[in-house]
Amino acid sequence: MKNLLLLLLPLALGAPARAQEPAPLPAPVIRPRGIVLMDTTTARAIAISGTVRDGQGPLPGATVLIKGTTRGTSTDAQGHYLLLVPRSGRVTLVFSMVGYTTQQRRVGKDVVIDVVLKPNTQALEEVVVTGYGTVRDKSANYSVSTVTMGRVAGVAIQRSPAAAGFFPGAPAPYPARPEAGAGDTYAHVAENAFQAVQKEPLSTFALDVDNVSYANVRRFLTEGQLPPADAVRVEEMLNYFHYDYPAPAPASPDPVRISTELAVCPWNPAHQLARIGIRARSVEISALPPANLVFLVDVSGSMQGPDRLGLVQAGLRLLVRQLRPQDRVALVAYAGAAGLVLPPTPGNQPEAILGAIERLEAGGSTAGGAGLRLAYATARQYFQKAGNNRVILATDGDFNVGESSDAALEQLIVNERESGVFLTVLGCGRGNLRDARMETLADKGNGNYAYLDNLAEAQRVLVAQFGGTLFTVAQDVKLQVEFNPARVAHYRLVGYENRLLAAEDFNNDRKDAGELGAGHIVTALYELVPTGAPQPLVDGLKYQHQPAATAPGDPSADVLTVKLRFKQPQGHTSQLLTQALTGTAAPVAQASADFRFAAAVAQFGLLLRQSPQAGTATWAATAALAAGSRGPDADGYRAELVRLVGLAQGLSGAGAVGVR
Repeated sequence: MKNLLLLLLPLALGAPARAQEPAPLPAPVIRPRGIVLMDTTTARAIAISGTVRDGQGPLPGATVLIKGTTRGTSTDAQGHYLLLVPRSGRVTLVFSMVGYTTQQRRVGKDVVIDVVLKPNTQALEEVVVTGYGTVRDKSANYSVSTVTMGRVAGVAIQRSPAAAGFFPGAPAPYPARPEAGAGDTYAHVAENAFQAVQKEPLSTFALDVDNVSYANVRRFLTEGQLPPADAVRVEEMLNYFHYDYPAPAPASPDPVRISTELAVCPWNPAHQLARIGIRARSVEISALPPANLVFLVDVSGSMQGPDRLGLVQAGLRLLVRQLRPQDRVALVAYAGAAGLVLPPTPGNQPEAILGAIERLEAGGSTAGGAGLRLAYATARQYFQKAGNNRVILATDGDFNVGESSDAALEQLIVNERESGVFLTVLGCGRGNLRDARMETLADKGNGNYAYLDNLAEAQRVLVAQFGGTLFTVAQDVKLQVEFNPARVAHYRLVGYENRLLAAEDFNNDRKDAGELGAGHIVTALYELVPTGAPQPLVDGLKYQHQPAATAPGDPSADVLTVKLRFKQPQGHTSQLLTQALTGTAAPVAQASADFRFAAAVAQFGLLLRQSPQAGTATWAATAALAAGSRGPDADGYRAELVRLVGLAQGLSGAGAVGVR
């Protein structure tokens, strides 16, 4: 605890740690089979790596900082970290995580430093520390009230009585920790309500494979803050995880396959939960068509910092290593103006591509519209008719020059997608993150949107999911679910609020919808009120026809029918798949591990949103449900979610953290 407070105190007092930091160092690179170094050990820096664990196993999301600076990293899903530190001078690393005792390790001759953190049983106690900082008038002292990381609400600076005598009524010059998400913009999410099957028998929406919300939520929680409600999109949390849904048969002409499951709803046992799983066909990288990629990188002043341009550069370096000779990459940068930094270059010339990425520097205003126009023009110039043509936009979304309105940018993207060039958006940064804008651009550009909160996430998006991120196997994918009134009285789609479509849009091939990449997996959950159960919501209508009260439905009848429409990547006419869900709702304990884990993720999202639909859900029950359905979990992401639930529980003041 003492070490933790020593770490927080200089930042709270406004000590000039940032000004004393050495120049930025090259970013490390994580490869799929572990951590390796690529051009990272220099004359002025050395790479330190290792693993952070506790008594149970690896600790994903642990923070590793160079003491006295704000430079650091976080551990990946296996607890690994990699950090460049200066060769000269004394360097101490600080290892911390909410709910654990902070440790410090001096960097010596060893380049591998493994750490075991011990749970901090006093993490929820409130500790007050008094410190003194020098301000412009040296006669003013300030007391610092710090809440430890079990209840991190921030660092509140208050003038001491002595200081009040010198500056009566003067505000403290050191601000409290900003509100979670301050400066960021998120689209408002009005949660889906229950619908009566008698009045609305159809539920229609566009599939969405984006999983931005989970990475962003993870960033908030690992930094000791609960996320804003609108930053929590439940479907994106669901779709972050891999589920073992059946894949399309090798001989099937369909690129996707539907699966369904029904069980009791864990947060409302009187209701049922229907799970719809969609899995796209996987394609080996060697069999993928040629790629024509244009990296469009925001190098404006708002992109300065290791968690912005530095992280983007590191992620693009990872992607370059996956390229094949038949692939081509161009690089466009934009700030006050847009320019072609690298003409289309074959993938077997990685040195030229990496050199162009390395030369990028942030500074200036943001001509986002001009950058998009140049990137699309470059992609069209080298268009691969049978290949994958895509612009990869990396930005915090803070466009402020030229076409800056959402409507103008949206129209630009809509016009350009007709050429067959798709768009992938990589978001980064905080404090001015334009999440809503970037989501709109990706949706309208027939692409996907990812948020890079650390290098491990960049590796996941651009390496481990290389095919799914960049290669579309089905476009304009829509789902329509028809409910049987003999089995279901009311239903509620969990999430997908910004992807809803009108019923008539389902058969309209001109209506834009979602895209599925190679190997993508999509999950949708419906909370169902069965016939015969207490009915929610509104009183009966006086002047409208009222159906007779229904008894529990015939368990042999269909519960619902799933209809899916998709187009082939270069097609213009949609094809239809259908599948019915039958049978009775199994107890939650007897449902598949994937069903239980998906239900836990959804329940976690409801709690983070403080949703009125959360029913009987608790943090402890959510953690237990997720922990009991982790399964093999080779990549460690499910274990990470369990730990994040523990962090959220501690930050909410609902009890002890570190639930396993």
